[in-house]
Amino acid sequence: MFTALMVDMSERKSGVLLHVTSLPGRFGIGDFGPEAFRFVDFLNAASQSVWQILPLTVTSSFTGNSPYSSLSAFALNPLLVSPEILLREGLTTQENVECIYARESGPAHFRRVRMLKEAILQESFQQFQKTSQFTEEFDAFLKDSSQWLEDYVQFVVLKEVFGGQVWWEWPTPFRDRDEDELLRFTRLYRQQLQYHRFVQFILWKQWSAVRSYCHEKGVQVMGDLPIYVETDSADVWAHPECFKLDDDHRPEWVAGVPPDYFSATGQLWGNPVYRWDVLQEQRYQWWIERFRHNIKLYDLIRIDHFRGLVQYWEVSAGEETAIDGQWADVPTRDFLDTAFSHVDASHFIAEDLGTITDDVHEIMDHYQLAGMKVLLFAFGDDLVEHPYLPHNYVENCVAYTGTHDNNTVVGWFHHEMMAAEEENLREYLGRDVSADTIACEMIQLIWESKAKLCIAPLQDLLGLDETSRMNVPGVGADCWRWRCPYLSFNDELAARLKALTVATGRGPN
Repeated sequence: MFTALMVDMSERKSGVLLHVTSLPGRFGIGDFGPEAFRFVDFLNAASQSVWQILPLTVTSSFTGNSPYSSLSAFALNPLLVSPEILLREGLTTQENVECIYARESGPAHFRRVRMLKEAILQESFQQFQKTSQFTEEFDAFLKDSSQWLEDYVQFVVLKEVFGGQVWWEWPTPFRDRDEDELLRFTRLYRQQLQYHRFVQFILWKQWSAVRSYCHEKGVQVMGDLPIYVETDSADVWAHPECFKLDDDHRPEWVAGVPPDYFSATGQLWGNPVYRWDVLQEQRYQWWIERFRHNIKLYDLIRIDHFRGLVQYWEVSAGEETAIDGQWADVPTRDFLDTAFSHVDASHFIAEDLGTITDDVHEIMDHYQLAGMKVLLFAFGDDLVEHPYLPHNYVENCVAYTGTHDNNTVVGWFHHEMMAAEEENLREYLGRDVSADTIACEMIQLIWESKAKLCIAPLQDLLGLDETSRMNVPGVGADCWRWRCPYLSFNDELAARLKALTVATGRGPN
């Protein structure tokens, strides 16, 4: 295992947002293979210091393959395994790799990719069992991952045995984690459990190589930590006392956000909310392990919906909207004091978008956590005081043209920008704008700002329209599938981005 590259937010930096699944490649989805290394080379050539990605955890077809909906807060996604790296390490054959050809470009096809990569991983596991070359690394991984790995492999094998049923509908001994029954189960299904340990080992090994290469090229990786976990996950099954569940182990209260300017009924996410009283009694051990784990994966970590670590909106399970909810408090100072005594606070960035109250800002200021500014939200109000306009940025923030949840800049310009926003944008820039130049104009605005870190999605760097959008919140279908065209991040784009980065003082020292 390797140590994290320490983050220095005192220097001006810039980077690119591109999830791993959006990389090009011949296997139907982006992965930890050669294209990941080629993208790091592009970032280096373009003088970029940060590669921001979305969560790397296991996705499910039942939840729309969203990286924010996972069977585990710890386990990595098997879809990200690189067949080419398996071939290089002698765990598969050229014939097997050629047999799983999917498609080099176009949207990710999760179902087909899942089936093809499952087959090659099963074959690689058989080969792995015949060799001793990985024994030392494998044993070290098992030891280092013991806090979460056994819960995860038991959970996924039990789901296979019970036909994909949610865990609270399993037979009582397995639902309630009877020790004797689980011991008999682990003996009976020893091979299947070992297979899933192997898959996680290979994923960790491949991602570690990518991240080490990032460090060689002076690139930090920014990951994403969703605040909530799925009810049907290894985490809730293994730690039910930490969540507000009823006597049948179903959520009693679920997470969301109240009605606001954007939605008259709020947002009802459906994740179980935490029992912070229990977490406090346990001295936040699960959260601390999660923070430690993420620091092993990433250099910077964006805490999604940071507002929920100060006060959160909970809705009684069974409600159809988030209207009839209530605010609940979190022992924030005690939690973060405890957590940051175990992990360095400099690794974390707070996602503070939406309606943020003074108490959240006070917490961020106290722990010196950088917040986020999204330029696409800046032009609907006055041009003097709006906090997302570049002249109002504080230094300790991360500025974006847009995030994975936004339309692309060009898509916004064509389809979402109101007449008043267009007028404000023209007045702010002091000139007319067009679809041909708007993405470059917006990128230049945040690069020239005093924000210590600015990030542009690759779609905006390429000037792509709404058909290249990554996600539409609340839609689900057909989201998360975008992959960049094969030769998109090329020398010409690197040169243009480098010129802007150096001119605005964001190039590596």
